[in-house]
Amino acid sequence: MNEVYEMEEYDVIVIGAGHAGCEAGLAAARLGKKTLLLTISLEQIAHMPCNPSIGGTGKGQLVKEIDALGGEMGVLIDKVFIQSRMLNRSKGPAVWSPRAQADKKRYHAEMKKTLERQENLHLRQGEVERLLFEVDENSKKRILGVQLRTGTVYRATAVILATGTYLGSRVFVCDRSFESGPSGFAAATVLSKTLRDDGFILRRFKTGTPARAFAWSLEYEKMIEQEGDKEPVPFSYLNDEAGNSRISCWLTYTNPEAHKLVAENIGLTAPYGGYTTGVGTRYCLSIEDKVSRFPDRERHQLFIEPEGIDTEEVYIQGMSTSLPEPLQEKFYRMIPGLENAVFSRYAYSIEYDCLDPLTLTPALAYKDIEGLFCAGQINGTSGYEEAAAQGLMAGINAAREIDGKSPFVLTRSEAYIGVLIDDLVTKGTEEPYRIMTSRAEFRIVLRQDNADMRLTEKGYEIGLATQERYERYLEKKRETEAEIKRLKETKISAEQANKLLLSVGSAAVSGSVSLAELLARPEVEYERLLEVDPVQSKSEKRSLDIPDACDEKRIRAERSKACIEKAAREQAAIEIKYAGYIEKQRQEIERFHKLEDKRLPENVDYEELEGLRLEARQKLSQIKPLSLGQAARISGVSPADISVLMVHLARLERS
Repeated sequence: MNEVYEMEEYDVIVIGAGHAGCEAGLAAARLGKKTLLLTISLEQIAHMPCNPSIGGTGKGQLVKEIDALGGEMGVLIDKVFIQSRMLNRSKGPAVWSPRAQADKKRYHAEMKKTLERQENLHLRQGEVERLLFEVDENSKKRILGVQLRTGTVYRATAVILATGTYLGSRVFVCDRSFESGPSGFAAATVLSKTLRDDGFILRRFKTGTPARAFAWSLEYEKMIEQEGDKEPVPFSYLNDEAGNSRISCWLTYTNPEAHKLVAENIGLTAPYGGYTTGVGTRYCLSIEDKVSRFPDRERHQLFIEPEGIDTEEVYIQGMSTSLPEPLQEKFYRMIPGLENAVFSRYAYSIEYDCLDPLTLTPALAYKDIEGLFCAGQINGTSGYEEAAAQGLMAGINAAREIDGKSPFVLTRSEAYIGVLIDDLVTKGTEEPYRIMTSRAEFRIVLRQDNADMRLTEKGYEIGLATQERYERYLEKKRETEAEIKRLKETKISAEQANKLLLSVGSAAVSGSVSLAELLARPEVEYERLLEVDPVQSKSEKRSLDIPDACDEKRIRAERSKACIEKAAREQAAIEIKYAGYIEKQRQEIERFHKLEDKRLPENVDYEELEGLRLEARQKLSQIKPLSLGQAARISGVSPADISVLMVHLARLERS
């Protein structure tokens, strides 16, 4: 019989130190909970086995929200990025999304340092073998802690599963497969088995990782340069400036000859050869999927993205595959600029175990075991940003449950984080879930520029956002409101206005007009208002007139003030220019909340509720929605079923 050894007790134990685990551990510790963060290897902390970048469409909004609440990802990427861009600038601000290329090794190192120095947080290498829980006389389970493969036992009041793509993971190349986590790290195979033995229903998802090549072997003159922004927008609201983009990425394309090679050998890939069983992501296709599903496409984009300043490795974005390695080389060398590429790592597919997120509450608590929370790819998501957002929320809610406080849940109208989690726990997912701006029905008000306006006060109230962050939010809020008021009240003559309007091709006015009315015109951008604005903003003068002889502290304060005022002006401009759309969306949000505010009792027996269709009974019994609004979003619950629930609620209110 194997011995077990009891060690110290914790409030919260986090299993896994990927992007979800890091945010979960930091959040719990910062909320005053004695927290243990366990990882199979300290070298895989905040690892980026796939694209070494943070942000992107929809994902950038998540990172800004994580930061606004007091999380770490935005702060960290601002320290280590090597290129930054605001995507979708040619479209409306509702879909502007920041994205930064990270220095991969520095990101890991900085996160590891942050974890090591965090008060209340113990970082430890160790592989969890099983969860420990007790069962009471009513057959209800309660988490007790974890046991490591070494026999060591740690007790805890709450445990957060954040296993990423390591749980039962298996790498596939052609017809070969073997147990492995991403990038050659060890897989968590024992925990996968014990979870199944303990009654967890796991399923298999998969993802793919492209090859890496050495930069010195590529011919960049045959590619299209992709430069970063000259003035990058910081991810973190704590930062006044984001520094400079230091490198370029490069764009090249596949071609029919390369596609023919893939098509002729597609049976040698793991999925098409029948060697894998996991479900892959819809929005990050392998090259074999692209060739198979889009046979008429003559080319697909490939982005060459450096992995850091101090390495020659570059990531070939857009070409994941499980082709045999000789065929991978042959394919890549058909691509312009890659004809003589020398490879450091080949592409592979990886399968891993995950849970059905319908087994979770909106607080990311596992319904059948009290004190157990889940975050990240174990919940069926893909991406570092989705994982980090869930980790933050799981860490917050684990701490709040220990304190006997109500769960902290964001709605779809408040944050992309709310959209992400509500989609998972209400609709579920049959494939790796990826956030997109199109998933957010209220995206006009859920912009990347106003995440602090939406969420920092909430983060401060729960104890996660710092005093410094809160004061910066208050200052920006005051400046934004003041600028909106100024633009509405400042009027100029028709002669002044028409000079500007005619220069941008907009209709003339017959009388005096406010700056806000001018800005509401689609053709008029905020910068053009400076031509007719009778009062140059204080912040413009301040940013230009900082004396060289000032002490460093004063210079930082003046620069910070100027940056906050600049952000406030930009926000004010958006609020005025899109006021009609924003107001319409706020009315939609009010209607949304009318359904969300109609709470459903926890003890409703849907099986006995007359009038519900069979599918609705089954889905409602499984998910146990908290509100009428959540019930309405469940797949398989019809408007007629919602009417039955409304009648039932009315009866309860009368009784």
